[in-house]
Amino acid sequence: MDLNAIVENFRDTITNHYFDMAGRMGRERFWYFILACVVVQVVAAILQSVIFLPVAALLSLALLLPIAGMGARRLQDIGRSGSLVWIGVIPAAISALFRLFLFGPFGIFGALAFAFTIGPLLGLISLAAAIVLIYFWCQPGDAAANAYGPEPAK
Repeated sequence: MDLNAIVENFRDTITNHYFDMAGRMGRERFWYFILACVVVQVVAAILQSVIFLPVAALLSLALLLPIAGMGARRLQDIGRSGSLVWIGVIPAAISALFRLFLFGPFGIFGALAFAFTIGPLLGLISLAAAIVLIYFWCQPGDAAANAYGPEPAK
């Protein structure tokens, strides 16, 4: 997939499939979407460090539903229930909300409060969920139609 295809995949997912959990998603399209999300998050983190506003937390919340939808469709491609994606989405959403509400009004003191209170626990939960989900997402999809639909187009 070239750069234009990656950008088009990202744009299509955000605009047309924002929270679409129906059907199946192939590995290639899924991982290129995740790559685009990581690049956008890195840019947001750099911007956040320059302007001192919680841009990365806002972007995390904005991308949470598209990532959940894509993750659920990827899980359904391997024959698993798409609802497994919530084991990673819920801790990530709680973490992003805490970062947004603590860092925004309280600045560096809010960031320190997050880092020394609930932050590490949410991080561990998110890490464990991410390891499980990444393992499933790396598995090859079912070659034929399964309960969630026909084999996705390449």
